[in-house]
Amino acid sequence: MFQPLTVIPGFDLWPGLLDLAAQRDLIAAVMAAAESAPFAQYEAAYGKPMSVAMTAFGPLGWTSDAAGYRYAERHPGTDQIWPAMPSALLNLWTRLGDAETPPDSCLVNLYRDGARMGLHQDRDEADPRFPVLSISLGDTAVFRIGGTSRKDPTRSLKLSSGDVCRLSGPARLAFHGVDRILPGSSSLVPDGGRINLTLRRARPAPDAPI
Repeated sequence: MFQPLTVIPGFDLWPGLLDLAAQRDLIAAVMAAAESAPFAQYEAAYGKPMSVAMTAFGPLGWTSDAAGYRYAERHPGTDQIWPAMPSALLNLWTRLGDAETPPDSCLVNLYRDGARMGLHQDRDEADPRFPVLSISLGDTAVFRIGGTSRKDPTRSLKLSSGDVCRLSGPARLAFHGVDRILPGSSSLVPDGGRINLTLRRARPAPDAPI
């Protein structure tokens, strides 16, 4: 495995880490999972549906509604448990995330033409010492990242299909988002768009004090 590019301290990028076959396998797994855990546009804090559609793999899925942001053990629409996490994702986490503590959630974001994600921090997890590992599939995204204050300067870069990045250490709580996707830059996602997978550890580590 080649060395990552460190964009800012704590934000590491592996361009093209996943080959085409691995990308296709993950997209197929996402589409199969969406049959039992359909994509949904959750309500944001300001009361409107997000432009990004979401589902999840693993014991926990991230959801949002009028009650706020949280992790839940069941899909909010079907009340069924989330689909199991593919072994390829668990293996990737072991290599790049945390070899000792497995992830318990993989948020799946579907960006169609016009979808975006405003600057935000990933802070709904119990222990920010665990990284967030992000996988890009399909259309290229214009990604933006700043510092731990919303007022910090930001920089943008393009994330292409097969790219993997990690937020850890000083960048674990950095503000970040997706300004837009570039429609037609890939044909991998059925009906077009971008799929982003983010592996997380939402609960405390198993040996953490209670």
